[in-house]
This record gives sequence, C-alpha cells and structure tokens, in this order.
Amino acid sequence: MSAPGADGRERRDATRTVADDAPVFVISVAAELAGMHAQTLRQYDRLGLVTPGRTPGGGRRYSPRDVALLREVQRLSQEDGVNLAGIKRIIDLESRVEALQQRVHELLGELEGSEHRRIAAESALRSGFGSPLRRADLVPVRPPSSALVVWRPRESR
Repeated sequence: MSAPGADGRERRDATRTVADDAPVFVISVAAELAGMHAQTLRQYDRLGLVTPGRTPGGGRRYSPRDVALLREVQRLSQEDGVNLAGIKRIIDLESRVEALQQRVHELLGELEGSEHRRIAAESALRSGFGSPLRRADLVPVRPPSSALVVWRPRESR
C-alpha cells in the first residue's frame, strides 16, 4: 500500500482503494506499523486513547487512521513530554474541532444555496412585475368582491 493522500482520507493500492478508517490491521501489524509493542496498544485502548474497531469475536482491528493516531500519541509522549491524560484531552479537543469544522462547512454550503435561491426569487419577482419591488408586490391583492354567501346550519339528527 502507498502512503495516505494529502487529504488523509484514502490509501490507494494498485488494485483497490481502502478507506482511511477501515479496520484492517490486526494488533500485531498495527503495533509494528506504529513502532510500539502490542501491549502498549492494548493499554491505549483501555485508556480510550486509540479505540480500534472490533471483529464479531472481539478482536481488535486497527485502521490506517488509528495507526497514524498511535504515532501521534507516541510523538506527543516522547518528544513533547505530554502525559497520557493530556494526550487524551488533546485528541478529544482535536476531534471536536474537526467535527465543528465539518459542521461549519455544511452550514456554509446551506447558506450559499439559500443565497442562490434568494437571488433567483428576487430576479423572478422583478421580471414578473416589470418594475422595482414594492412591498405590495410581494402579496397580490384581490379586488373587493360583492359576492354573497349564505350559510344554513344542517338539521340536527
């Protein structure tokens, strides 16, 4: 397999594409890829630092994203001297930031769509009425009617 793309979403192989979050590695392979001992991965799972997917039988399966996270945990611990509780907090905050960024992106898309619909509606109103918009143009007013409606209650049964 080749390295993850610039966006970190997928890993491409000559024959197939694997999602970055697909649980594909058994614990021994993930430990080797991350440069750690398998027992360290088990401990990180117990602490909630890196939670791999599970097989129906309960076996751990790590994704390429999990392996990258294991490497980041190791870097924060060894190079920056952050304790495991601090690393957990960092991971949680980064996850929240990512979720919020995704939501902002969604909302900006919705806002853009709304703006396009508003502009189209204004254009349609202007072309339909042939003159600049006036408040009265937004709600058509019917001329008064002289129709008479007679109402008779039904007979009781």
